[in-house]
Amino acid sequence: MDYVTTIPRLETANLILREYRQSDFPAFAEFYTTERSRFIGGPLTAEMAWRGLATHLGHWALRGYGFWAVEEKATGAFCGHVGLWFPEGWYEPEVGWVLMAPAEGRGVALEAAIAARSYAYGPLGWTTAVSMIDPGNTRSIRLAQRLGCRMEGMFTHTRLGPMEIWRHPAPSELE
Repeated sequence: MDYVTTIPRLETANLILREYRQSDFPAFAEFYTTERSRFIGGPLTAEMAWRGLATHLGHWALRGYGFWAVEEKATGAFCGHVGLWFPEGWYEPEVGWVLMAPAEGRGVALEAAIAARSYAYGPLGWTTAVSMIDPGNTRSIRLAQRLGCRMEGMFTHTRLGPMEIWRHPAPSELE
């Protein structure tokens, strides 16, 4: 697919995975000012965070898939972003996640990542996926393990440095 005009909306029991909105930006930018963002290229200024959000939207147009903004159904709160990622220079197509602090530890990332992976394996027809994780990001490593991923090796990204490659189970292993 060369161009996407609409980002598909996914719903789970507790979440809506949807397009980004301008109203998501303050929390998005705030996250990137914190030390928690160090695992994914932060901390960043608000200007660079805005460019990052625009990159996520552009990824949909160029690849036909990307990250969704994650919204909690019960409250409407922006919880972070979860989705599918394969920018230039990346190891291979990825299922990735970034949560805002209030959403951590409540199963939000697991629920959203399962929905994103199901979209990759279903409508997109992927037969495999990875999650690229900074070796120091123990929370993300635990989530990859809960998703059934296995550590496969290392990849050194030119800007982000060494990353662990966590291979997701194939679609046939999830049935």
